[in-house]
Amino acid sequence: MDTRPLAPDTIDPITLEIQWQRLIAIADEMDTSTIRTSFSTIVGESHDFGCIMMDQDGRGLTQAVFSPPQFCTMLPRTAREILRDWLPKETLRDGDVLITNDPWIGSTHLPDYNVITPVFRQGKIVAFLGTIAHVSDVGGHLGDLEAQDMFMEGTRLMPCKFFIEGQPHELVHTFIRANCRVPEMVLGDLHAIVGTHRVAARRLQEFMDDYGLDDLVLLSNTILDRSEAALRKAIAALPDGVSTYEVTADGYLEPFTLKMRIEIKGDELSMDFAGSSPQQWHSAINAAFNITYATAVYPIKCMLVPRVPNNDGLVRPLTITAPEGSICNCTFPAPVKARAKVMKHIPPLIFGALTPLMPDETIAAAGGIFPFHFVGNDSRFGNFAVHVLPHGGLGATQAQDGLLPTAYPHNSTITPTEMMEARSPVLMLRKRMITDSGGPGRRRGGPGVEYVLKSVAEKPITLQVRPDLLKNPAPGLMGGQPGRPGAVYLNGEKIERFPPIHFRPGDECILQIPGGGGFGDPKERERDRVLKDIDDGVVSVEAARDVYGVEVEGDHHA
Repeated sequence: MDTRPLAPDTIDPITLEIQWQRLIAIADEMDTSTIRTSFSTIVGESHDFGCIMMDQDGRGLTQAVFSPPQFCTMLPRTAREILRDWLPKETLRDGDVLITNDPWIGSTHLPDYNVITPVFRQGKIVAFLGTIAHVSDVGGHLGDLEAQDMFMEGTRLMPCKFFIEGQPHELVHTFIRANCRVPEMVLGDLHAIVGTHRVAARRLQEFMDDYGLDDLVLLSNTILDRSEAALRKAIAALPDGVSTYEVTADGYLEPFTLKMRIEIKGDELSMDFAGSSPQQWHSAINAAFNITYATAVYPIKCMLVPRVPNNDGLVRPLTITAPEGSICNCTFPAPVKARAKVMKHIPPLIFGALTPLMPDETIAAAGGIFPFHFVGNDSRFGNFAVHVLPHGGLGATQAQDGLLPTAYPHNSTITPTEMMEARSPVLMLRKRMITDSGGPGRRRGGPGVEYVLKSVAEKPITLQVRPDLLKNPAPGLMGGQPGRPGAVYLNGEKIERFPPIHFRPGDECILQIPGGGGFGDPKERERDRVLKDIDDGVVSVEAARDVYGVEVEGDHHA
């Protein structure tokens, strides 16, 4: 056994693991505290927020385990730009809190506020705490999809101080309050986040006291360097070469195409979106580069170093480029509110390119995200804004069937029906799995789900739906078939345009959320699996015969 003492600039592996996990636990406490103190369903129930700790230079160090990985990969880029171009470190004081929702600096659409708090120790900044949260309203029109520029979508707050030395910046608070429909929800959520940062700052001071640390420089460098080395080793184990793939998606008023070129060279990997469709000025589906960058990083991390906690060391071996003016790197002031219509297709694009090289690690396309929300006023509920984020079935892998409707590629949860009904005059009449909606394959895609909503409001309210995969369903891989496409019906009539819906008392809306893609030839699916799918209601007897080639005789499952 090597008994030589460690160098003074080295942390032994056991101490490193303990300290690293304690920092993750601090981020987890921020996450849990945000849920418990939030005011809105989009934050407290849907979990549409992310928490991260950054080092003294704004490099991502640890994130909460459940936080959306895209948020936590974007936020360090946002922090560094704010510190470089807007609020340099030397201008900050203990108790300051920074804020912005600019789509090209922050998390790429106006509803996502970026809140960043410096942590001081002995008069100097030792870390930054950050949260991105989707707030309930930012003004603008109530639609998600139909806009001609960002200015129609709401109010933009450039980087500034939300709190100054521990006290609210009244002018900024007044601006936010005056420009949204539910200010108590929006400011309530933002103040809850500031409170969680204060708790996390105390926990970090306690951590540093326990280990006698004046700063986090050595610990941060060690975490980032080791993470980088792990990813470089995994990339180097792959053969050098180039892979390409493309995906055509619904878009909104017209389809768009994303193209991907992945090159592996030594211990580095580059991803290029050249050839993707240009940005659109008639639909709010464009993605600013930050979301494209962050969403492209995460599949690589999951495939190659799944057990390394997410941090900025994992972006160092990666180069990501997208043509300026493309739908995945749009220019100001393109409309961006529904940029998830592009984001959702980036992981399937990457998995499709890498499936020939890494079939055991890739996953077929998922059934997408189908957000809807209600806004209005009612004597029983007052001013309300209730969001629900349902997802479709997950895509299959080479080894496993796709899961039931699951948040992907963005961690979130489904607002419980009871909470939706308690906060808005809308009832959930039905919520059921859709038979034959999962893409057939040797491994079957996850099934989609149907929601049936009914307005019991006193007067018309606004319903906004942002569907996807209505015309171009989730594709399969390696011979797997696509999942069932989605559909939306209003009072029995199928609709394909989605401006804000005048949802009147007694109206019913049916949302059919898509299934995930299959993996491999359906004819290779084992008979026992097909029979179990019939028992579970996932596959019909007719599909078992026509798609899987399995004849069902008599009551096989009696």
